[in-house]
Amino acid sequence: MSSVSTAAHRFVCLPERHEEEATHALFRKGLLLFLRNPAGILGGGLFLFILIVSLLGPFLYTVAPFEIAGAPFSPPDGFYWFGTDYIGRDIFAGIIHGGRTTLGVGAAAASVSILTGLILGGLSGYFGGWLDTALTKITELFQVLPPLLFAMVLLLLFGASFPVMTLSIGLVNWIGVARLTRAEFMRLRESDFVLAAVIAGASPRYILLKTILPNASPPIIVASAFAIGLAILFEGSLSFLGLSDPNQLSWGLMIGQNREYILGAWWTVTIPGAAIFLAVLSVCLIGDALNDVLNPLAQKRM
Repeated sequence: MSSVSTAAHRFVCLPERHEEEATHALFRKGLLLFLRNPAGILGGGLFLFILIVSLLGPFLYTVAPFEIAGAPFSPPDGFYWFGTDYIGRDIFAGIIHGGRTTLGVGAAAASVSILTGLILGGLSGYFGGWLDTALTKITELFQVLPPLLFAMVLLLLFGASFPVMTLSIGLVNWIGVARLTRAEFMRLRESDFVLAAVIAGASPRYILLKTILPNASPPIIVASAFAIGLAILFEGSLSFLGLSDPNQLSWGLMIGQNREYILGAWWTVTIPGAAIFLAVLSVCLIGDALNDVLNPLAQKRM
């Protein structure tokens, strides 16, 4: 083995113990910076509160979301904390159970969009050539399609179920992650540490997953946080239009079913809308804090 190859091999194949120590040190530093960020504390605390209420609330508040709990349009009081809707269902129970659906679809759809964007953007940015041209054309095709309308068409064709809703939202929101991933992989593929890995004989899979992706992850992580908020908004919009599973209550579905009565019973629409707003706000605050933590320029200002 030549001296260049030997040096490159030593540069790439660090001892696993040293890699783990470096990873743990970076994680501790990032966690400390995140906890020092007011937006991160507020967003993380708010999102954790919403998540706990959605997961544990049904076990503590046993009123069923579709059960007729009282008279229609009962205002919020000591008995009905958030009031009742147009047929007498408890809105507080709907908020608790609807959070599972809204957050579940949002997280699952964001995972689909992030994974799709990572795969297509990473392959396009690293290999280039005809593959980059083909994947860029696919990205441009999806970019000109109205995302909400495209998701509506998919739901009308294949039915308004949880899997179809998740795939529909995920397949219309991967473009931003793909373009960002492609740009980062194109920038890093000519870096010295990537060239050293190539000289050392590392496989393309190793280079993509172990060499480039960790160094391209900071902006992708930030974009992924905002993708979750966008997926929650899409789920709320589609449910508002009546394109969700009517047997699974969600915040958007609650708004859509009660929108005709907003002037006379404001709580039936305002409270589910506030739940969506707070969920998206918490995710955006987390994304903003992650940007400060992972951005070297922002770290200097902190």
